[in-house]
Amino acid sequence: MAFSRDLQKRIPIPAFLSRYATPLITGLFVVSLVSGVALFFHIGTTAFRGMHEWLSLVLIAPFALHVWKNWRPFAGYFKRPPMMIALGISLATAVAFAVPAMTGAGGTSPQRAIFQAFENGAVADLAPLFGHDGASLAAALKAQGLTVESPSQKVRDIADASGRSPFEVVGLIAAEKR
Repeated sequence: MAFSRDLQKRIPIPAFLSRYATPLITGLFVVSLVSGVALFFHIGTTAFRGMHEWLSLVLIAPFALHVWKNWRPFAGYFKRPPMMIALGISLATAVAFAVPAMTGAGGTSPQRAIFQAFENGAVADLAPLFGHDGASLAAALKAQGLTVESPSQKVRDIADASGRSPFEVVGLIAAEKR
């Protein structure tokens, strides 16, 4: 604690930052709260995603200033069990969400599952979804410069042979919809 007081004396927080750290935390937290709830319920995802991500990062600076300014009372929380219990619960909750996502144990998103089905599907199998038969979709993809050997060829293999990503090939297939 003495270190923090000495540091604050040597490098004082400018009055402006000292005065506005807590109000900025409050304002940015409210923005993060509203945008996070909207994202959770899939409302205005396009409008809220960038806002939520960037302003949550901006929130770090006033939070750090707030902690610096209030170091002594903040450090006091670590002397009592509630802070350690709250941090433990927070960490356990974060791990419960992160581990399945990082190990694949939690499954995959529906969008990813659909894309994987397209990527591993043959042109002939995907063709009816876009108003084609296998031969006409294969011909349309060849006309777009892709290397297509037969309608039974998988999208992933076409992408590899053509020097393209499977995502690009699926996009080109979708563009051929009749």
